[in-house]
Amino acid sequence: MSTPPPPGSPYGPPSANRPQAYGPYGPAGRPYGTPVSVNALAVAALVLGVLCFLPAAGLVLGLIALWQIRRSGQSGRGLAIAGSVLSSAGIVLWALVLSTGAASEVWEGVKDGAPGNEILSLAKGDCFDAPGGLDGDTFDVDRVPCEGRHDGEVFAVVTLPGGAFPGDTKITGIADEKCYALQDQYAMDTWAVPADVDVYYLLPSRVSWRLGDRAITCLFGNTEAGIKLTGSLRGDPTTLGTDQVVFLSTANALDTALYEEPEKTPDDDLTAHRAWAARVHDVLGEQIEALRGHPWPAGARKPVAGLVEDLEDAREEWRKASTAGDAGTYYTHYDKAYGFVDGPATVTARKALGLAATPPGPGEDESRDSEAEV
Repeated sequence: MSTPPPPGSPYGPPSANRPQAYGPYGPAGRPYGTPVSVNALAVAALVLGVLCFLPAAGLVLGLIALWQIRRSGQSGRGLAIAGSVLSSAGIVLWALVLSTGAASEVWEGVKDGAPGNEILSLAKGDCFDAPGGLDGDTFDVDRVPCEGRHDGEVFAVVTLPGGAFPGDTKITGIADEKCYALQDQYAMDTWAVPADVDVYYLLPSRVSWRLGDRAITCLFGNTEAGIKLTGSLRGDPTTLGTDQVVFLSTANALDTALYEEPEKTPDDDLTAHRAWAARVHDVLGEQIEALRGHPWPAGARKPVAGLVEDLEDAREEWRKASTAGDAGTYYTHYDKAYGFVDGPATVTARKALGLAATPPGPGEDESRDSEAEV
């Protein structure tokens, strides 16, 4: 038995052969003929998915968009699905890139293909101008010949290990340790480095680190803003003779040992000073042996022999300082030992070998921290 249609109904009861009547507003209460809006989050999800930028955010936006579309009846379901799929693929791709080290290859490509951004490809021995100066953030440099005037000269590039960004403080500490230790390998004749030249470094930023930048660029620059370097400071085995390299290697080893003097005074920590004096005594023994064992040219034999005699006297004073029973006795031998450092015999030997012969003035070997961030 069929149920009669309600009064006023043109169709009777709904069936498979008759459409369901919705009234004047259609489904979800929307008037017929009204345009259906596109869900904004669905569009955003698709954009992020196509660009492979912040894929995790693209996936989240796509899922939220699908939920909103089901509740509101908006269009854009296909866009949300496509954005979610592309973002998921982007997440997988980024995970693969980071786990295989491909990000470093991408960074190398950026460095090789970025016109005008030569800071990304500076190498040992390069000279450059920095339009913004060496202090603070440095975004770009112009490589120039070292023979002319320039702001900086790269003397070493230190590559940091991968992993999470260690932070600006950590990277600066590494730069302090590495760059100051490496400067003498590039400019071995420390007497030839002008007093107004100091060590600077270019550091990776948090942004460049994400792209694989791991380079600390160590360089020389003038301590006065706006004052440029002239000519190269390079003085290593590629530019010096064998005799010069041997002499400077022994001299720099002694300088390194002397720079390690304890911060506290002998009155406050005599034990530490005696231990340091013993290390200087040992380094002097190695220096004397190296100078004696090298076949010096005729013009340098006598000057070097005279220097060796001074070094032997200095070594004996350091030995006595290392066994001093009180601070006063230590100071006595300490002062005598330093009297032989960079004295007339050193100047004479340097002249004979064609090296700089003017000793650095007091305080000229003290360095300050100077950094710039890429």
